[in-house]
Amino acid sequence: MKARVTVMLKEGVLDPQGTAIGHTLEVLGFAGIGEVRVGRVIEIDLPAAGRDAAQAQATEMAQRLLANTVIERFTVEILS
Repeated sequence: MKARVTVMLKEGVLDPQGTAIGHTLEVLGFAGIGEVRVGRVIEIDLPAAGRDAAQAQATEMAQRLLANTVIERFTVEILS
């Protein structure tokens, strides 16, 4: 099974990288840009036998390592 974990900063947490990207987009002529937030996507091949087991395993990975749950939120999607 393949899982996709998407990690983003929680609302209210400053995102200096997103701010820099938003500013640069405006400098490049992309007017009207709103807030830009930057995150990361992690795809993992899992040995889990079923979708529920894969979901549980990927969620545990995200909680324990992939996301800093104090300042980040994450979603887990099972792809296959």
